[in-house]
Amino acid sequence: MPTDPNARAIALDRLLQIETEGTYVGHFSGEETEDAREQRQASEYVAGVTRQRRWLDFLLAHYYDGDLAAMESALRQILRLGLYDVLFLRTPPHAAVHEAVELAKRRVRPKAGGLVNGVLRAVLRGLADLPEPDTGDPVRDLAIRTSHPTWIARRWLARYGEADARTLLELGNARPAYALRVNTLRTTPEAFRARLDDLGVDWEPSAYLDDFVRVEQLQPVLRAGLLGMGLCAVQDEAAALVVRVLDPQPGETVLDVAAAPGGKALYAAIRMRDEGRVLAFDVHPARAEMVRESAAVHGLASVEVDVADLRAMAQRPDPPSGDRVLLDAPCSGLGVLAKRADLRWRRTLDEIGQLTDLQDELLDAAAALVRPGGLLVYSTCTTEPEENAERVEAFLGRQAAFVLERADGLVPEAFVTEEGYFAALPHVHGTDGAFAARLRRS
Repeated sequence: MPTDPNARAIALDRLLQIETEGTYVGHFSGEETEDAREQRQASEYVAGVTRQRRWLDFLLAHYYDGDLAAMESALRQILRLGLYDVLFLRTPPHAAVHEAVELAKRRVRPKAGGLVNGVLRAVLRGLADLPEPDTGDPVRDLAIRTSHPTWIARRWLARYGEADARTLLELGNARPAYALRVNTLRTTPEAFRARLDDLGVDWEPSAYLDDFVRVEQLQPVLRAGLLGMGLCAVQDEAAALVVRVLDPQPGETVLDVAAAPGGKALYAAIRMRDEGRVLAFDVHPARAEMVRESAAVHGLASVEVDVADLRAMAQRPDPPSGDRVLLDAPCSGLGVLAKRADLRWRRTLDEIGQLTDLQDELLDAAAALVRPGGLLVYSTCTTEPEENAERVEAFLGRQAAFVLERADGLVPEAFVTEEGYFAALPHVHGTDGAFAARLRRS
């Protein structure tokens, strides 16, 4: 950890690590400082600056008399932090400038403070009338203003129209709220909500699931130890609705073939009342261990965890088989941009084509593990049709033994598409983006 205890300094070190070493923003979620408040502030800076990076850089480039891209990394990050302070955290301007100047003096060199002071004060003077992007390409201008790659903005504009696309892009920059899944094997939703009331935690019921609540602040829940006691888990409602599409029943054998971090496998076991078997597989040993530990915290005896590559497992002479098989496939993740701040900058349009090849391979492998008459559910956390409906259609063209079943009656009607798929959209449903299809083996 950095020796400078200031939350901005901690954020600076993390942002530099992300920029120079390719570290993920989520890597820092488990780190602790001596002051929990500093930890939360540092996390806010890192996630916020990462999300708003393109818009911040547009403004800084306008007010900096030089080449921002050529500026040394630490100085550029300090300017981003200072500007984020002013524009998004509503820190008093004099305090935001002072902190950024002092940080530059300590972490770059004494004279760097003058440059930071000059640039930030120039922004403050124009705060009432900030410049807007005007590149000649309206799509690029929207992408800059909402701080997304242009290719994402272009795709969403073409699919959803300007109003919905703008809303979806803006939601990608929103602070995520948290949904808590109640472990109904250890408590009841009513008792859990009463416990939140006793703790003074503000909550609201889920609009879609009777065993979920939404909270704005996760820290009080963590401090009270409710997660550590296995009374609840953090899980988005869209992910939980995928399990409702799977509809696991007590006594069945259910396979989750890409299980980490384990939320869907655990919810499946809870829905089964811990009766039957939930076989959770992941190719990464450390991530498989996460699933194992979470199952133990929840007190679930039905969850069995193993390390395995799905494609290799499907080619065994005696592969495992299940009444229901869930393939939560690797995907572009464009449905969860608000929660994964750096994902938008890590994805490219070409990667979607590469991911679809992998998704096809995994679908065919998962199909080999479904018992006759059993169910395969294909799911993703993306909004992109190439990774969703198009993959299912291609699969049905290759696998004559499978037919599509509608999701009606398993999830709220608002989530069921004309074709019968489950589809959650952030700008429509207020959840993460997600997709699922029920594929019955005849």
